[in-house]
Amino acid sequence: MNGGTAAGLGFTIAIDAPYDLAVNDNRVRALITIEVHRGDAAVAAGRAAEILIMDRSRSMMGQNKIHEARRAACAAIDVLPDGVLLGIIAGNHKAERIFPAAAGGLAAVNAETKATAKRQVMGLRPEGGTEIGRWLAGAGELFATVPAAGVIRHAVLYSDGKNEHQTREELDAALSTCTDRFVCDVRGLGTDWDYAELLHIAEALHGDARAVLHSADLAEDFTRLMDRARRLVVPRAYLRLSPDGRFRIDSIAQTHPVQADLTHQQRPADGPAVDVPLGSWEQETRRYELSLCFDPNALPIAVEVRATAVELLAETADGARERRADAPLVVRRHDMPGFETVMSESLTRVEKEREVTFAIKACANAGLNGRTAEADAELDKAIRLAREIDDVRLLLLTGLTVIGPDGGARLRPDLTRGKLQELGLESVRTGRRVISADSADEANQSNGQAGRPSFSARTCRVCGETTYAADPKGCENCAAPFRDEAVS
Repeated sequence: MNGGTAAGLGFTIAIDAPYDLAVNDNRVRALITIEVHRGDAAVAAGRAAEILIMDRSRSMMGQNKIHEARRAACAAIDVLPDGVLLGIIAGNHKAERIFPAAAGGLAAVNAETKATAKRQVMGLRPEGGTEIGRWLAGAGELFATVPAAGVIRHAVLYSDGKNEHQTREELDAALSTCTDRFVCDVRGLGTDWDYAELLHIAEALHGDARAVLHSADLAEDFTRLMDRARRLVVPRAYLRLSPDGRFRIDSIAQTHPVQADLTHQQRPADGPAVDVPLGSWEQETRRYELSLCFDPNALPIAVEVRATAVELLAETADGARERRADAPLVVRRHDMPGFETVMSESLTRVEKEREVTFAIKACANAGLNGRTAEADAELDKAIRLAREIDDVRLLLLTGLTVIGPDGGARLRPDLTRGKLQELGLESVRTGRRVISADSADEANQSNGQAGRPSFSARTCRVCGETTYAADPKGCENCAAPFRDEAVS
């Protein structure tokens, strides 16, 4: 394993995979952990481009949503550093570029352009339908006016409804033109959107999908998103996989901090190698699961074979993809009678996290479609599985739960559609939370839940991520210590 630095960040790669394979195995799974450490360099403001994609469809007319959306966009504009390139798209059945109003590319932010942008935002009125694919394609065209390589391209999109006026095929066509061109964080505003649709968009564009159930919270959320975007340093990164000719890539998926299937995003590189886009990077740790298939008869017995080379490539200022870290995946086939391949705890955990995800999505889908008994059964299953591995999603699950007469978990009868949609979005988040049994019991005495885990949620002022634990001391995303953050 080796590492390097790019744009102020240092990368390392570690591979967790079984070295010894049983004689009849035809698949090898590997967990690839990429750690990124902050250096001294910082990205210059002029090397960042931001586009706000605002839903101005007819459904934004109610519940003061358009007012709060305008306020949120203005708050986001206010916190952008001078020199950042800015564009704003207002979306309904078309994508209207409202800033810059003149033809051309994005505008550099300063006091004057901020004022102009906010005036344009405040003039928005809700009308028309919803075609999210058009909005994304419009953002892609606007980003394309910044031809320079090495620019961090980040967009924020919110929608209060479903993509009702566009087919899934049309949306997918738009996403395919945008993938690897910019990163897009997605927000569901209110309760009437489709969580599966937003997850699909975020997965394709390497973004974060969250629910903003109350429109008054959108401004604070947008401000946090702008702060996070400022921490992005590497414009684009790629996982290059160069499998031995006897191995075939079956799947590649991100497993942490969120689950996302990347199999269909791989692109041909040099020779048999493929590059998998990973989006923009800040100081963080991500994990990816790689599955390789092979014909067991093609591998010699008791001989080391490099199944694939794994490299992390980072985009440089001139657009080149430079190797920043690499590691080999090496395996050896055994023919001893009774020998079985042993999976590590980390790989086993990935499987269990996936089971939690399936159960949570099944619960959300059943609840949204009125199948109460099925939703309750899946909720109880999800909680049981999450407890087994101290899963980060346990707090959200227990917050939606009442205990039935039989002792099983049941969805709260007052649960809103928005909360079920949020549950669907949060189903893909992964992580471990170590809970003190003593503090959990003490915290639960007050609500008659002794012996059942209780958590605090603290939102980090540095990175905006939320840490769940009985008594969190610091952010589990960026390690910043908690001081005056409010407990929710």
